[in-house]
Amino acid sequence: MHTPLISRRTALGAAAGASALALAACGTSGPGGSGSSGGSDSATFWQLSGQPNEGIYKDSVDAFNKLDKGTIDLTFFQNDAYKQKIRTAIGAGEAPTIIYGWGGGGLRTYAEEKQVDDLTSWLEENADFKDRFIDSVWGAATVDDKIYALPIGATQPIIMFHNKTVLEKIGAKAPTTWDDLLDVIEKAHSGGVAPISLAGQSRWTSMMWLEYLLDRIGGPKVFERIAAGEKDAWLDDAVVEMGERVKELLEVKAFADGFESMAADSNTDQALLWSDKAALMLHGGWTFGGMKASGGDFVSGGHLGYGPFPTIEGGKGELGDLVGNPCNYVSLSSAASDAEKTVAQDFFLEGMMTDDVAAAFVDSGSAPVVTGQEDALKASDDADYLQWVYQSLQDAPAFTQSWDQALQPTDAETLLVNTEQLFLGKLEPEQFAENMNSGKGA
Repeated sequence: MHTPLISRRTALGAAAGASALALAACGTSGPGGSGSSGGSDSATFWQLSGQPNEGIYKDSVDAFNKLDKGTIDLTFFQNDAYKQKIRTAIGAGEAPTIIYGWGGGGLRTYAEEKQVDDLTSWLEENADFKDRFIDSVWGAATVDDKIYALPIGATQPIIMFHNKTVLEKIGAKAPTTWDDLLDVIEKAHSGGVAPISLAGQSRWTSMMWLEYLLDRIGGPKVFERIAAGEKDAWLDDAVVEMGERVKELLEVKAFADGFESMAADSNTDQALLWSDKAALMLHGGWTFGGMKASGGDFVSGGHLGYGPFPTIEGGKGELGDLVGNPCNYVSLSSAASDAEKTVAQDFFLEGMMTDDVAAAFVDSGSAPVVTGQEDALKASDDADYLQWVYQSLQDAPAFTQSWDQALQPTDAETLLVNTEQLFLGKLEPEQFAENMNSGKGA
């Protein structure tokens, strides 16, 4: 949520900065851009406002427009305005040529309604372009084994952060197994600090625990079946065991006192970690920037540690599996003309994620989702952290998209309601699975 890294709200669609630019300022006509604005040598592209991404994307479009291969007309919107306009425009067959999104459940709807093009054969024809991107980011762009979106931007996995000073003080180590985690919890209580900082009021922060628990217990395919809408997928034994692990954490008072009323937007959870009042925090990579900016010498002094989510004995998930936001995505509107699609495709190849764009993301403090960034990351002020994130992305056997983005919006809200009740201890694991399977709120 903070500079220099893009926030989860930005990564998932929330505005990171000031007001959106007016439509006229960027030369588009708003909804109807693909069908009615621009000519045979132009294509429209709507994006989210907020720095540093806004500047990076504007520069990429400006550079492409100088190549004499057509013009990309770029418009920025704040998140809520964008989501409303894009739904209206797509439904009316008047979407921008290039549709910005988050993959997952929303993309599945577009694909099933034939509102975006299948890009699988185009990517086969442009294999060098596809190979430029790190393999693990393609999952959220894929629907029924066909690719309907292209990766764009930087990655933001969920990370197990730890306070090195606190762990040393209590005589614990960064956990890589479930038993390690329980050991940290026990020693933290003995040492008078909170074991785990969690902003549970925000609900999606608790959901991150479920995402990793399900992966580590059942492997990534369990949620793949859930996201694909497979019948009774939520009733998998791994889902129930996931709930049992949450119960275990609640029983040993793993989370900071009052976590139920703590909101992520206030950054109180981060403050507990950087002020030596908590040992661990499971959170998105976007919080690195906030801890660096607001935590005094916590980051610069080398007190912040980071690593993977622990494995669970007997589980199918691997230590290297990631969950979170692989990146953002763009699709090609089925309503666009052939000429507009040609310009858009040229932009994909020669403007969207070029070496210069990747370098700009590194300069902003992010790890771009393209290969060959090792030297640039090594030269960054945040080299150790960014190199670790980048290597984790490349090594990940699986990268499961954040559940509230992977699922359809109605299902995502049902998930958040039931997640909250599970973490409040008001819902048994079996009931959580049954509620999710039937689409029932807690």
